Amino acid sequence: MTSADSPTIVIVPGLRDHVAEHWQTLYADRLDTARIVPPLEHDVLSLAARVAALDEVLHAIDGPVVLVAHSAGCLITVHWAQTGTRPVRAALLAAPPDFEVPLPDGYPAQAELHANGWAPVPRRRLPFPTTVAASRNDPLARFRRVAGMAETWGSRLVDLGEVGHLNPASGYGAWPGVDDLVADLLHRSAPRDRSELIRS
Repeated sequence: MTSADSPTIVIVPGLRDHVAEHWQTLYADRLDTARIVPPLEHDVLSLAARVAALDEVLHAIDGPVVLVAHSAGCLITVHWAQTGTRPVRAALLAAPPDFEVPLPDGYPAQAELHANGWAPVPRRRLPFPTTVAASRNDPLARFRRVAGMAETWGSRLVDLGEVGHLNPASGYGAWPGVDDLVADLLHRSAPRDRSELIRS
């Protein structure tokens, strides 16, 4: 297969970074080519530092890339897309949180998130195909708010039902649905052949 057929999957974790039993980690372990944005050693809550870490990983990769983001990783991806210069083929944004409203106990306070650049969330159409996979009972974001984000980003919205925050605390573990969603993104973002370009 050519590199166009086999993009590198870049895993963009949330604020908890690498978790062994998380579906992102398990998914990456199944892939021949996958990169995980590494955890930060300093300024762990800094959005700018997180965006820079993603940018560094992307610029070290030759060929096409598909991003697979979860939780705050979705917001890192969306913020990166505002200024990133490296082309990306597509992105899956799973369970994006709503950092514009207070979060449950145990998560960063709203003032702390604002001070570190996480809000407001960009509301511009993303420059590559995206799918937002949203939960109906996510403790970090109301479904209607996530649907609004997806609309402004120009994303396909997938209703996952009641899957919590799609993390180990919610029973995930392996998430079989990621394969179909990534396959759909690859299909939607596939380069058109020359004959199709001539007809269009």
